Amino acid sequence: MTAPQSTLDADTTAPPPEAHGRRWSGRGWGFLVKLALMAVINAVGLMGIIAAFQAESWIVFGVAVALLVAADVVYFTKRALPLKYLLPGLSFLLIFQIFIFLYTGYIAFTNYGSGHVGSQEQAVEAALAQGERRVEGAPTLPLAVVERGGELGFAVVLDGEIRAGTADEPLAPVGAAPASGAPTEVPGWTIVPRNTIIGDADTQAAVVDLRVPVSDDPNDGSIRTRDGSSGAVYLSTMTWDADAQTISDSATGLVYTATERGEFVAEDGTTLPAGWTVHVGFDNFVKLFTNPSLVEPLALVTGWTFVWAILSVAIPFALGLLIALVYNDPRVRGRKVLRTLFILPYAFPAFMSALLFRGMFNAEFGVINEFFFGGTNIDWLGDPWLARGAVLFVNVWLTYPYYFLVCTGALQALPQDALEAASIDGAGRFRQLRAIILPLVLVSTAPLLISSFAFSFNNFTVIYMFNNGGPSIPGAPYALGNTDILISAIYDISGVSGGAADYGLASALSILVFIVVGVISALAFRQTKKLEEYQ
Repeated sequence: MTAPQSTLDADTTAPPPEAHGRRWSGRGWGFLVKLALMAVINAVGLMGIIAAFQAESWIVFGVAVALLVAADVVYFTKRALPLKYLLPGLSFLLIFQIFIFLYTGYIAFTNYGSGHVGSQEQAVEAALAQGERRVEGAPTLPLAVVERGGELGFAVVLDGEIRAGTADEPLAPVGAAPASGAPTEVPGWTIVPRNTIIGDADTQAAVVDLRVPVSDDPNDGSIRTRDGSSGAVYLSTMTWDADAQTISDSATGLVYTATERGEFVAEDGTTLPAGWTVHVGFDNFVKLFTNPSLVEPLALVTGWTFVWAILSVAIPFALGLLIALVYNDPRVRGRKVLRTLFILPYAFPAFMSALLFRGMFNAEFGVINEFFFGGTNIDWLGDPWLARGAVLFVNVWLTYPYYFLVCTGALQALPQDALEAASIDGAGRFRQLRAIILPLVLVSTAPLLISSFAFSFNNFTVIYMFNNGGPSIPGAPYALGNTDILISAIYDISGVSGGAADYGLASALSILVFIVVGVISALAFRQTKKLEEYQ
């Protein structure tokens, strides 16, 4: 008796058992790799969620939870196949683009900056710490420097027991006091040896600067030490009244009242250095247009920014197009070698080239004055107009090879039949250049020119590395200079390079720069459509 035909067919077409094993093995390893990657993602995501929860950043907390849940659902189900490829890109876009833009917008509506960094509670603690003095007649307390979780603290013998705490945690009882002297064992803490404190300058400075609150009430003072083995209670001449929202200075008799601007201000107008972050509405934007000390320097910087962005595109493009036209002619010998030489500046890092040119333009020992002007002392970096011309020259030298390459490619892609027809009709080289070559080249290069304009508008590297935006504008706040463009002015206002920082004002200016560049780019892209008529 024979088996049915269908059964025989099934047996002959079935893959061998080892093929199933190989296929299962491949799928099994792939699943294990995916499981390991998702474990890492979940671990990092949970750390971010916990950190956001502890910081009470509820928006960040909600977004982090949503992204983590979405990742688990997408990569552990078979239905969301397209999202497996889209989710990583969307997540990076949300984190590194949208979030940064929204956070910048948020900061623009606050007074966040020097003296206004944390909360009101932190501002009160800072104000009280600035006026601290040792309590007259206060006993010297046996003390040990302790550490827990990488954070330093003090353990003191007070009222017959050991109390330990850190700068963020007030003293709390942890055990019975020893018979005499400083604590030798502190439950839950590790005692830092005295030799370690003396031998490490950073640790020694951290111990001297450390203040451990006596209790939750900042008016009770804090424990400080000078030698790491004994401490005393220090009280501030300032007294905080939480109900009245005032800080009283017993040394001067002034009373500082908390205001909606995030400051403590006395009746005579004096302000405590420590403030806190609050929302100020559109004040930062209004300040950019109404503050007398800021309007004139920013207007000068804004005007130069537009001139810089336009010339940084127009001059290198014209130079690159000219060189491309010359070396696109087959009659020129050695074109490959010469083209290579012309694009060499494009191979050098921009910041290094800017630093080299900074030395070359030096008035005292620079090679520019020495070799080209017979040793004349020309102050290229100190005169506003000479500095602008010098930095523009450097930028042209750095960027013309890019336009040379772009224009060379555009010229080689031109339809030769159109040029031949124009030549037969009697059009000369200039006529062909004006009526055919240039319009067709602009069609292909216009989007690149627009993007180059946006890049030049925010070209921070050359401006900062060449002259740090100098020379300075007399009377301008935030160390603004004559060669500063808006992006470097934002850097100066943010205080990264030193001095007072005003992140709220810098963020407001960043938003305006973004809007300006976006509007100009949108209008320019619309105008480029007219060039397509030449195709």
